[in-house]
Amino acid sequence: MSLDATLSRIDNELPQTIERLMGLLRIPSISTDPAYDAQCDAAADWLVKDLQSIGVDAQKRVTPGQPMVVGHIDGPGPHLLFYGHYDVQPVDPLNLWHSDPFDPQLEDTPDGQVIRGRGSSDDKGQLMTFVEACRAYKAEHGSLPCKITFFFEGEEESGSPSLIPFMKENAEELNADIALICDTSMVSPGVPSIASQLRGMLKDEFTVHGPRIDLHSGHYGGPALNPLREISRIISTFHDDTGRVAIDGFYEGVHEVPADLLRQWQNCGFDEDTYLSSVGMTQPHGEHGYSTLVQQWARPTLEINGLWGGYQGAGTKTVIPAEAHCKITCRLVGDMDPDALRDKLRAHVEAQLSTDATITWNNDLDGSPAAVMNTDRPEFELARQALSDEWEREAVLCGMGGSIPIAGFFKEILNLDSMLIGFAQDDDAIHSPNEKYNVESFHKGMRSWARILDRLAQG
Repeated sequence: MSLDATLSRIDNELPQTIERLMGLLRIPSISTDPAYDAQCDAAADWLVKDLQSIGVDAQKRVTPGQPMVVGHIDGPGPHLLFYGHYDVQPVDPLNLWHSDPFDPQLEDTPDGQVIRGRGSSDDKGQLMTFVEACRAYKAEHGSLPCKITFFFEGEEESGSPSLIPFMKENAEELNADIALICDTSMVSPGVPSIASQLRGMLKDEFTVHGPRIDLHSGHYGGPALNPLREISRIISTFHDDTGRVAIDGFYEGVHEVPADLLRQWQNCGFDEDTYLSSVGMTQPHGEHGYSTLVQQWARPTLEINGLWGGYQGAGTKTVIPAEAHCKITCRLVGDMDPDALRDKLRAHVEAQLSTDATITWNNDLDGSPAAVMNTDRPEFELARQALSDEWEREAVLCGMGGSIPIAGFFKEILNLDSMLIGFAQDDDAIHSPNEKYNVESFHKGMRSWARILDRLAQG
């Protein structure tokens, strides 16, 4: 049977598929807040029932946290493990939403229709994009072209505390030929994208201690060590005047972008002016000598995410604080080792300390290395061809500035390569008020997944 019949069904049943997605979006599955545990459980039940409706042997699996959903369905082609997450971010600040975040709406915008609501893009909409493609394919063909294991997590937005133990305990059941991950975006509107590399992450936090107690700035201003001034001086040494990180050994394991990949990135449709102006900037402020796209996808960073101390209330309090605090994250690329980098970062900070200043570190924070996909696998070219056919534009292998730890976990625990394909847009406002998912992304995303499954089955 021709794939055209599946694509036509996707076209004709778009209103029904949108309404099904709306049903999932109405469930406030906020995993980070225990007050919503019952709703997370309800979202898992909803997905189990929906998968079962298309013939998937699906179950809700209990964990110490939010449940997992695991389902299996046979097919003649390769064995695919499809991953998504059904939990969502909190909705605060609620007053900035234009409508109830859990009463999803179909809206007309200058750029086309969008589905507005929490989780519409991250990640319920993307998750259901794949499920609906499977539904349409099976309705036309009677079966799916590939063997598929569905693996849906309920704690991605709250650190995935149950994920690694669950994967280790169920490694044999989750084993497949390749993993598909949907939690990504397109380089720019209309440009189908396969993420070939993800930056890793290192988190750290320190407190600089000075005097034994907060001091009166009239009595001690001058002779006293001020931890806020001390911490400001320390962080000013993190970068040189060219935007390069000035910590000894920071760039160990960093590689330049291969010329062939760089050429592909240069022609991927990325609009630097739009990217910068959308957030009120006129020029990039990172490492000199690297384009905005290379800075975002392929260069490491050290960012100060929080800096505080002293009096925070209204009015003035003439105080020299006893301590000051700093939160840091580093985005990692290539072969950078997060543990080794943590040692270098801490050594640099401690070497800057003045006499009478002491420091304590938060030792509960983690790190994960960058992930580079095995794009030599034939599945990548097959998927790229399928995406190019649907969007009538050459699909690109792109980088991603963010971190998606599940790709590394699949490799580490299951020895499984991953392929990351998503249809979100940069302006979807994920994690923010008024999150949306373009109807075009949902519609053509379903058609894209149907084409990819068909092409992977043909080999």
